Amino acid sequence: MLQVRKLKKSFGGVTALDSLDMEINDSEILGVIGPNGAGKTTLFNVISGYFPPSSGEVHFGGEDITALRADEIAGLGISRTFQAATLFTALSVLDNVFVGCHTQYEAPVWKRLLRTPTALGEERGLRRRAMEILDFMGLTATKDELAGNLPHGHQKILSVCMALATKPKLLLLDEPVTGMNETEIRTMIDLIRRIRESGVTIGIVEHNMKTVKDLCDRLVVLNYGQKIAEGPPGEILEKEEVIEAYLGEKEA
Repeated sequence: MLQVRKLKKSFGGVTALDSLDMEINDSEILGVIGPNGAGKTTLFNVISGYFPPSSGEVHFGGEDITALRADEIAGLGISRTFQAATLFTALSVLDNVFVGCHTQYEAPVWKRLLRTPTALGEERGLRRRAMEILDFMGLTATKDELAGNLPHGHQKILSVCMALATKPKLLLLDEPVTGMNETEIRTMIDLIRRIRESGVTIGIVEHNMKTVKDLCDRLVVLNYGQKIAEGPPGEILEKEEVIEAYLGEKEA
């Protein structure tokens, strides 16, 4: 589904990604792991168009998307979340997801501004779509609450709902269980599995190794912007070079 070839991203004299090759296969859950500063979030930022690459290529569904803007990439079917939940805290939970549906509008802007019957009908349909997403993700009871009043775990789930509102083919999740307790983590893992079962391919950056091992079909390990290992979680997490990347040399 996605191919990254010789991808490089530099910030001044710092190289965050260094000639990286990797791919995400259709219908899998791919985990991208590595120590802090390894380039994981930068990778997602480049794939989703938030940062332009310094060199290299990104292909999605066989199409070169390297030079596209973030909104153009979202329109093709790549959506992502961020480490911190990015919500409209003064809007209701339902309205947050409804805002995420904006890419689905077909009526021209002038019809929406004039509130024509066509535009109003489309808006009602998108609100139904937003409600279906909340039902799917277990947030129906919170639909009228202000997003800023939700507990942390529900805010993280809501950020995933907003990403789903764009109808992604590929969903990139950046540390989706950070700050959650064990019960919340279990809930999020179950929801991510449900999303994959609905036909969405998933890439996930996560530091919680138990979550990664339980959830992912395959892992890519980054260190200093380079891929140092790739394969099934049970095999990769036992590799000496992966352990040393996280914990340092044996002597240390």
